[in-house]
Amino acid sequence: MREQWHDGNHFILLPTADRFVPALLEAIDHARASIQIELYIVEDGEMGERFFEALIQASSRGVDVRLLIDACGSWSLSDESKQRLVDAGISLREFNVLSLIHLGRFISRDHRKLVVIDGHTAFTGGFGVSDQFLRSWFEVAIRITGPCVDDWIELFNRVWRSRNTQDFVTGTRRKSKAPVIAPNPMRCEGDMVGRVVWGQGYHYQAIRRSLQHQVGSAHERIWICTPYFVPTRTLRKQLRRAARRGVDVRLLLAARDHDHPSVRYAGQRFFTRLLRSGVRIFEFQPRFIHAKFSLCDGWATVGSCNFDHWSLRWNLEANQEIDDPGFATELGELFEHCFTQCNEISADRWASRSRRQRLREWGYGVMDALITRLR
Repeated sequence: MREQWHDGNHFILLPTADRFVPALLEAIDHARASIQIELYIVEDGEMGERFFEALIQASSRGVDVRLLIDACGSWSLSDESKQRLVDAGISLREFNVLSLIHLGRFISRDHRKLVVIDGHTAFTGGFGVSDQFLRSWFEVAIRITGPCVDDWIELFNRVWRSRNTQDFVTGTRRKSKAPVIAPNPMRCEGDMVGRVVWGQGYHYQAIRRSLQHQVGSAHERIWICTPYFVPTRTLRKQLRRAARRGVDVRLLLAARDHDHPSVRYAGQRFFTRLLRSGVRIFEFQPRFIHAKFSLCDGWATVGSCNFDHWSLRWNLEANQEIDDPGFATELGELFEHCFTQCNEISADRWASRSRRQRLREWGYGVMDALITRLR
């Protein structure tokens, strides 16, 4: 399976949980045949209860519900909740459960975020099932209809049937014997062009290659939003070169209430050279920004992939790319709204940062450099 551009899609941008949570739950409530869900984070709590109840009700209507969660990202989900879902007839598999036999594989995680309803409508973004998305984190999702949905279904089926997943009931890693939910025939739902791109650790890095191509060929703007900014050397060089040739390069990064401060400090060690080259860096102030979306001229991408080593080197990731002027304009407006709620870091201000801050950058930078050598 290779990434392909498809015409005839329709994409709806859903910024903030106020938009995407009701849309997701409504879609689940209207499901009639199948629900496929692949998520990194699923936790107990208010959002978890709403999510579980919607899935249980769908299963009681005869809907084939398949839930694939990451064993590490969803480690806090109780066995009671898992059993409750299974007892309701929901198929539950976990990706890459910790095993002494397969200890070396544990670093690779399924970080994708996907919900597919009746083989017709898909949702992706950076979301999960956690109360943090309801109250604390800024997140973005998109609703997808059209031929691109078929590629999302194919991605889900490949992981669902792989030996890297384990059935919650039997505990076996054997390939699932349940028949796959086949994609629907190609259909036209609109006039927007898009494609699904994905990463599979060192085995396949289409997301990384696509981003590097877009950054290297941009003429007007490169705007990137990511909560975890620890880019590769190649990407750093491309961003600096783009800024020097006059491209409007901006980074929208997390600041407040960061859930992994060490990652933030490790990425900040690259700020000096980026700022000197003309890259503008904005730190979002209202709350932790967990969204992952980018714009390069008229090309847009929204999905699960961060700009850190886990996403670019080891994880299963997937993004929806969109080549549509209208969508690019809408996403650009979202960027502009976010920039107004940021503190912009200037080169002079960064040069005068404290010794304590510099020490943190150095220390966590050394740790990051060591981690990048893991395979």
